[in-house]
Amino acid sequence: MEILIVTGLSGAGKSRAAKFLEDMGYYTVDNMPAQLIERFAAFCAESGFTRTALVSDIRGGSAGFPSLLETVGRLRARGVNCRLLFLAASRETIISRHKETRRPHPLQRDGDSIEDAARREEELLRPLREQADFVIDTTRLPASKLNSELYALFGDKTREHRLTVSVVSFGYKHGIPPEADLVFDVRFMPNPFYLPELRDKTGMDAPVRDYVLSFDQTREFLDKLEELLRFLLPRYTEEGKTMLVVAVGCTGGRHRSVAIARELAERIAKLGYPVSENHRDMTRRDMTHG
Repeated sequence: MEILIVTGLSGAGKSRAAKFLEDMGYYTVDNMPAQLIERFAAFCAESGFTRTALVSDIRGGSAGFPSLLETVGRLRARGVNCRLLFLAASRETIISRHKETRRPHPLQRDGDSIEDAARREEELLRPLREQADFVIDTTRLPASKLNSELYALFGDKTREHRLTVSVVSFGYKHGIPPEADLVFDVRFMPNPFYLPELRDKTGMDAPVRDYVLSFDQTREFLDKLEELLRFLLPRYTEEGKTMLVVAVGCTGGRHRSVAIARELAERIAKLGYPVSENHRDMTRRDMTHG
């Protein structure tokens, strides 16, 4: 069993780190009091959780922090792979982040400034930082880079591809899918809607798919798009992204976008990535456009 204890300064990004670790397969708990860690570790062992990340910081009270290192030592003595990750940031950055969120520092007392509270926290947590297995300074670290740092340290390198691709077809008249990471417009392609024998069919039907794929411009578009994804997907993986949504849109979302999304999904699968299809607007019956 592996337990990663995430601690550090208030405002350094611990909760965000927990979300990234959850995407990597960790069972995560935010704001775990230090006094409960050993009991929760026993629960994880009984429940079969093999990778757990626990955020334990000043929000749970300062009383448990002197014994946190002792807790880590006892867990290790029992054969638990227990490691300590400390997230830090400059005092100026901590102050700025608290002002941006308009939330008081957990150690801020009446009449205190955020700087006073941040200074006390630095002193209180200094032994943890000095003995942590890993220290990440987030002062100039955007979210994507923090994700990359965490994946480099804790990601499962035995998996060839961590990235799953979801290909979604849609109709622009119904709006772009808000979850889309990449959006491609195929309204430049000849529209099967204007052929009476194809109008009532969808891109899932062979006659429509054959029609859409019969044009040189369609095949050239797919080849260029495949080459682009061949370049992009490994980069998204390196950044620690676990899900990529590729949206393909035409006017109504029934013909061209469906046919292209199906073909694109097949090509992505051949590149070795897990892929799923979702044809959001294919079953809509407002037949004013294709």
